[in-house]
Amino acid sequence: MLVEVIATSVEDAKRAERGGADRLELISGILEGGLTPSWGLIEAAVKAVSIPVNVMVRPHSQSFCYTKDELRVMKEDVRVVRELGAAGVVFGMLTPDKQLDRDGLELLLEEANGLNVTFHRAFDEAVSQLEALDILLQYPQVKTILTSGGKRTAMEGADCIAELVRKTENSTLSILAGSGLSATNAPGLIGLTGVREVHFGTAAREEGQALRYVDSERVAAIKRACLPKE
Repeated sequence: MLVEVIATSVEDAKRAERGGADRLELISGILEGGLTPSWGLIEAAVKAVSIPVNVMVRPHSQSFCYTKDELRVMKEDVRVVRELGAAGVVFGMLTPDKQLDRDGLELLLEEANGLNVTFHRAFDEAVSQLEALDILLQYPQVKTILTSGGKRTAMEGADCIAELVRKTENSTLSILAGSGLSATNAPGLIGLTGVREVHFGTAAREEGQALRYVDSERVAAIKRACLPKE
């Protein structure tokens, strides 16, 4: 079971790795759902840990619709992320009518050569998650979809997540379940859906507070909870 933890600082990154996290999602603006971190932070975090660091590329939190200028900025950010040695990028884009923005996606994929690409929770705002999945399966560069199954939390979206897992079984695309997960409820979600990757934010932080540091002991508890039971 792969456990991904959100990091917003070098200290977060170190603590998450110490607790047993398998991968980091590096962001800024945690209260806004994640924004592109600074280039200096990306470089420092990548150097500070040995686990993969996937970097959020999201210029604002107004929506998941981006202008041509914003997409050009995002493409430049992807280039820098790649040059700084991160393992992957996390992005997602929609059209105003809540369809996947294929033009925007293709523009960023041009620059993401060699990076693992996660399509983030813009996926949950698409008109149809299954239609969005069919589109993303056409792009082998996209390795992961972060999703709550189109609902507010992953537990509420468990049925959809289970269907997504079934539809990606024989593909190179992985479903990463996230939103509202904790050491307490993650095992149930894993059992219901068969998902093999799980994503944690505030549940991995001191006192479960978004603006506190990652808590290594909480990460370790999450990791233990998510391991298969013998």
